[in-house]
Amino acid sequence: MRDAAACSEIVEAEGHLVDSQLLNVIFDKVIERRSRFEVLRFDIGRTNEEFSRLELKVTAPEPAVLRQLLEDLMPLGCHAQPLRDALLRPAEADGVVPDDFYSTTNHQTFVRHGGRWLAVGAQRMDAVVVVHEGRAVCRKLRDVQRGERVVSGVSGIRVSPEFRERDRLGFAFMTNDVSTERRVEVSASKVVAMMRDVKAHGGRIAFVAGPVVVHSGGGGYFTDLIRGGFVDVLLAGNALAVHDVEQALFGTSLGVDLEAGVARDEGHRNHMRAINAINRAGGLQPAVEGGTLRSGIMYELIVRDIPYVLAGSIRDDGPLLDTEMDLIAAQDRYAGELVDVKMVVMLSTMLHSIGVGNMLPSHVRVVCVDINPAVVTKLGDRGSSQTVGIVTDVGLFLHQLATQLGALDAGARRARQGSEADV
Repeated sequence: MRDAAACSEIVEAEGHLVDSQLLNVIFDKVIERRSRFEVLRFDIGRTNEEFSRLELKVTAPEPAVLRQLLEDLMPLGCHAQPLRDALLRPAEADGVVPDDFYSTTNHQTFVRHGGRWLAVGAQRMDAVVVVHEGRAVCRKLRDVQRGERVVSGVSGIRVSPEFRERDRLGFAFMTNDVSTERRVEVSASKVVAMMRDVKAHGGRIAFVAGPVVVHSGGGGYFTDLIRGGFVDVLLAGNALAVHDVEQALFGTSLGVDLEAGVARDEGHRNHMRAINAINRAGGLQPAVEGGTLRSGIMYELIVRDIPYVLAGSIRDDGPLLDTEMDLIAAQDRYAGELVDVKMVVMLSTMLHSIGVGNMLPSHVRVVCVDINPAVVTKLGDRGSSQTVGIVTDVGLFLHQLATQLGALDAGARRARQGSEADV
């Protein structure tokens, strides 16, 4: 190696490095970059809760490789020693940042400024970090303004990855494991336990849903979840609302009678008739208030004052007046509704699922349900590594979810009644 001293850095990491298999990944990254590592210190955690600590010297064949290596190690929780303040460079124009800007992950991030660590706010992937008046915040590239100080390079940045849970809810067996071989009842029971745990601690649950929820016959089960208080926000496209309304008004979805399972004569017009009826009423809420819309997913959300966002796309018919066709505005509304959400359940919509995944910090639990294994895999590959994938028909999954939640609620009621009787 040429000038080995100039191409070496000491990095540190701490956390559940063994349980989360981060230790092996760190070593593999060094080797992948044609570099060498030397373990200077490794203290393994002696209890379930105690962190392990690693001090590692990495040596690369040239400075450019060392920089790339440090960038690879950062999302794994490694940060360089000795500690230095983060390098801040001004944005040269609105929406234009320095070439060596730091691109964020979805893991909680800290930047060192003025000799202290600042927690980065509004954490999300594929953003930059701007420091202003002693605060650090993630900012989408399009929102950066000329002159704002952007974190650049690799110094003074620390990432805290989510460590694998010790299966407190019996759910870790599914993490990062996409399989069609698992019984839906078992998978649903794990999601039920997670949802009830989130709600018991006052957390909010968001659902991201595609029109397959209606096509597959899952709409009724989804309304059961809404009535049960397990849906705190719905993020979807125009199609879900249109076909939900079509079913409510005409008993069809894409012209197919969901009871008989056959296409109706002239049924292909029904989704356009549904759009026309809602737009004539002035939108979904006026349609509910005026009695035009009396059932379905959108009806249940509106009568319970549960927020929803419908994000439009180039393929939308109509669309409904409620659909946000400004893409940037739709993204911002999605992000706004996801603030402080503790769990997201994604139901058969690759486009919206990946979009939402990009907006979420890694501590948010994510469950993705789709009949196509590639959708679940792609979401994880895009960086949402906390995603649990369930490969099944979404209607069947919703049936199991609603049934098991209903059974649990009935059991809880019986237990309370028994306790009162004893008293």
